[in-house]
Amino acid sequence: MRYRARKTIRIGPLRLNFTHRGFSSWGLKVGPWSWNATRGTHSLDTPGPGGVTWGGKRAGR
Repeated sequence: MRYRARKTIRIGPLRLNFTHRGFSSWGLKVGPWSWNATRGTHSLDTPGPGGVTWGGKRAGR
């Protein structure tokens, strides 16, 4: 099993993710809504189990 070093720094609603190789990704989280810059998806946390995710980068674009 490989060991993965990972670190997340939160600056207000902004999240910066780092690995052992350096900067890897970033995203935003404001209340129940979040956006992932790597996948290009929006997520909405809903009450109870589950949530909603939409968007995303299309292949070839």
